[in-house]
Amino acid sequence: MDNMLKVSLRSNDKSLELKNPILTASGTFGYGEEFVRFGDLKSLGGMVLKGISLEPREGNPMPRLAETPCGMLNAVGLQNCGVEEFLRHKLSPLPWQETPIIANLYADSIEGFTALAEVLAGDVRIAGLEVNISCPNVSKGGSLFGQDPSAAAAVTDAVVRVAGRKPVILKLTPNVTDITEIARACEGAGADIISCINTVAGLAVDLPGRRLLPARVPAGLSGPAIKPVGLCCVWQVSRAVNIPVIGMGGIMTVEDALEYLLVGAAAVQVGTASFTRPDTAFALARDLPAACAAYGISSFEEFRASLQ
Repeated sequence: MDNMLKVSLRSNDKSLELKNPILTASGTFGYGEEFVRFGDLKSLGGMVLKGISLEPREGNPMPRLAETPCGMLNAVGLQNCGVEEFLRHKLSPLPWQETPIIANLYADSIEGFTALAEVLAGDVRIAGLEVNISCPNVSKGGSLFGQDPSAAAAVTDAVVRVAGRKPVILKLTPNVTDITEIARACEGAGADIISCINTVAGLAVDLPGRRLLPARVPAGLSGPAIKPVGLCCVWQVSRAVNIPVIGMGGIMTVEDALEYLLVGAAAVQVGTASFTRPDTAFALARDLPAACAAYGISSFEEFRASLQ
């Protein structure tokens, strides 16, 4: 069964080898070490750590989070320690030789993405680079890189050029008219893997206080409420490109994870569930073999994208 759980994300002569298809999602699993008391990091297929920028970021003012029916809104603002601190202190405690560590990149310019990718690509402890193109492009007046095919392709090309043998993953926003257009642009520019979806734009209000929740809008909606959106985007993207797709959005149970594989994902990321139950990703990795047996799944390769 252990061999059956293995996943190989291969394209463009690069590969990301996972012991199982369960990864954590950026922004929901800290720097990994915070979750050691909830499970064995070595049991996970991989870890996508908190988004990293060239310089430290304080993030947005409070309140940053708001609970919604079947979900959560966040406007954290990508608070992080900066790449220098990340490489110096955050990676060494992690079992990077046994569980692939994927760095999530944040920048507001192509030059920033390039500089950050160049620094991270030289570290042997990092198995791959996930590029967050749900970021404001300052040179384009603040529009998201991931909402413009040409901007998405330009970022992809810039990162791929300096990434060396590290697989480059482009994380797509669902806040577009046609996500497949963005996915194809990234693939054409050399992306090795697509991950989707990032959060859905939204806001909430404090009626008695007459104020917005969170304080910065639009915020990002995540959790079970967006699972149908995530499944639809993965279904569309996996049929539009010839590179592997990692699915995410509202995964709470092992059945949720299998649904993403069924519509075309090769692996999944667990995000908001880690806030409600910090051991969720570990539980899914543990329960996956029994679930596969229960649903008659003997091969992920055969099961993936087998939706009737």
